[in-house]
Amino acid sequence: MWRIGITGSIATGKSTVLKAFADLGVPVFSADEAVAELYAGEAVAPVEALFPGVTTGGHVDKTLLSQRLAADPTGFKRLEAVVHPLVRARIARFMDEAEAAGHALAVVEVPLLFESGYDYGFDAVAVTWVDEAIQRQRALARPGMSGEKLDTILARQLPQAEKKARATYLFDTGMPKSKTVDMVAALVASIRAKGPKH
Repeated sequence: MWRIGITGSIATGKSTVLKAFADLGVPVFSADEAVAELYAGEAVAPVEALFPGVTTGGHVDKTLLSQRLAADPTGFKRLEAVVHPLVRARIARFMDEAEAAGHALAVVEVPLLFESGYDYGFDAVAVTWVDEAIQRQRALARPGMSGEKLDTILARQLPQAEKKARATYLFDTGMPKSKTVDMVAALVASIRAKGPKH
């Protein structure tokens, strides 16, 4: 089975590309969605222990956590040390299950794939990218996003040019969405035509 990772900076179309794979019947996994589930489950107690007061009603309050991390960026490393191993375990289980089910490929979205330095065992990496003016416009349109918060996020991410240089496949999501969907379909068709990976 081909194992493909998707990454890209904030607001560069990762979710759009992931959905395009899913719409073609490819098993997909979102690290962001896994974190959201963990923040309502097994990560609650350890995160509260690290950052007292950031949980409400039995789940991690992302707004409170963001404020705490903005005030003390050294907290990211401590948070990642707790959350990343839980996400990686879920990714490994997802890929094993997809392979056991006989799928030709499985796709995993990991926003900080290159930044983490962790080897997930992907056969290829697809990078989403977009002109920086469009990226900024998209990001600032998100609820709760500010210029300061966006700058904090971008400071933790590799520049788009560096991600593009490390990509196996590139998806420019500044084009019409139908073009992105067509590019994903062409990639899936070519991988399925290759047959199982040995």
